[in-house]
Amino acid sequence: MSVRVLALVGSLRAGSHNRQLAHLAAQVAPEGTEVEVYEGLGELPFYNEDLDTADLLPEAAARLRRTAAEADALLLLSPEYNGTIPAVLKNAIDWLSRPFGAGAIGGKPVAVIGTAHGQYGGTWAHDEARKAVKIAGGTVLEDITLSIPGSVVRFADTHPADDAEIAAQVSDTVARLARTLAPQAA
Repeated sequence: MSVRVLALVGSLRAGSHNRQLAHLAAQVAPEGTEVEVYEGLGELPFYNEDLDTADLLPEAAARLRRTAAEADALLLLSPEYNGTIPAVLKNAIDWLSRPFGAGAIGGKPVAVIGTAHGQYGGTWAHDEARKAVKIAGGTVLEDITLSIPGSVVRFADTHPADDAEIAAQVSDTVARLARTLAPQAA
C-alpha cells in the first residue's frame, strides 16, 4: 500500500519558492509515497458557516475536503506574510476543520515546512500553521521542521531542486512524514 501525501502551498504566486519546494517534495518522495500538490486554494471562498451546508457548500471547498480525506497525511508549505500564516493557507485549514470534530484533517499527520525571505525562514508562520492545524484536529508532527531563510537570495538563480542541500532536506522531510504512517500502510 502506498502513502498519499497532500501538499498545500500557502502562496498563490506561480513562481513561488514554496510551490517549487512542494513540487520538489513530489519528485524526491521515497518509493511507495506519492505527494500531490493541490491546485485550487485560490478558488476557495473565505470560510463562512452560512455556506457550509449540504445545499450551499461551494464546490471548491467540497473538492478540497474530498482530496484531503483521501490523503494519508498533509504537508503544508508556507511563506511568511507580515510575521504570520498567509490567509489562503489559514482559510484552507478552516474549511478542512469542519464539521467540527470530524473534519477532513482530523487525526491525519501534518508536517509544516517552507521558506521565506527573512532570516528565520518563516518560523513564525510555520508555528501559527501548526497551532491552527492542531486546533483543527490534525496530528502535528512537531519534530518535522524545515524553515529555509533568505529565499529571495538563495533561490534567485537556483531552483530548490538544483540546491543539493535543500533537495536532501526536503527528501528527508517527506521520508520522515511517510514513516509516521508505515505501521498503517503495512
